[in-house]
Amino acid sequence: MKKLLCFDLDGTLTQHRSKLEKENRALLDELQKRYKVIMVGAGGAERIYAQMDEYPIDILGNYGMQESKMIDGKFTIIRQITTTPDKAYFLEKAQYLREKYGYTEYKGDSVEFHATGMVTFPLLGTKADVADKIAFDPTRAKRKVLYPEVLELFPEYTVYIGGSSSFDFTEKKYNKYDAIMQYAAENGYAKEEILYIGDDFGDGGGDSHVRLGGMDYIEIADYRTLAECLKHLLY
Repeated sequence: MKKLLCFDLDGTLTQHRSKLEKENRALLDELQKRYKVIMVGAGGAERIYAQMDEYPIDILGNYGMQESKMIDGKFTIIRQITTTPDKAYFLEKAQYLREKYGYTEYKGDSVEFHATGMVTFPLLGTKADVADKIAFDPTRAKRKVLYPEVLELFPEYTVYIGGSSSFDFTEKKYNKYDAIMQYAAENGYAKEEILYIGDDFGDGGGDSHVRLGGMDYIEIADYRTLAECLKHLLY
């Protein structure tokens, strides 16, 4: 019997970097009548909360480096782990990859440094249009070409093929599986009571540690089919 449902956001509940649509918002409402439901994301908790149109829900952000809850009706970050990446190192390696693979034209900054210390390398830049990012690499084929070399350049980090057009970097110990297990331990859930719902379980995917950790999961191929894929959880 599952008691804790853990959701990825982009590609699972929503289109990448797009608002939560009415149908999936209603689905979350129904699921919360039967289960504890939380969000587990690669992005920051505040960004996830805003993208979900301030839907009231517990959020594990930045692969577990953040946790937020609704307290007295207000979004509140209750835990934030901070690390200090070597910015010059990341900028240098990012520029090397851009020049080698032809990603020298981009909008905004070349690298995004999050408040937690997580780092994102967006191939199209931090200010790229959402539509351009969605269309850029839907099968992740372009980033898979770079992935082995990115791993070699950043051996001290876990590297994710993140979002729709980027790579994410965290210290080795931060990943969705460990974040969920910590939340479960703190809130009284056993591993067999947890179900994860995501879209990116392949090697390098943001949800890959869930698969590797042996947690039960459902893979969503298209966020627009989510209600159909999860209808069995409502009965």
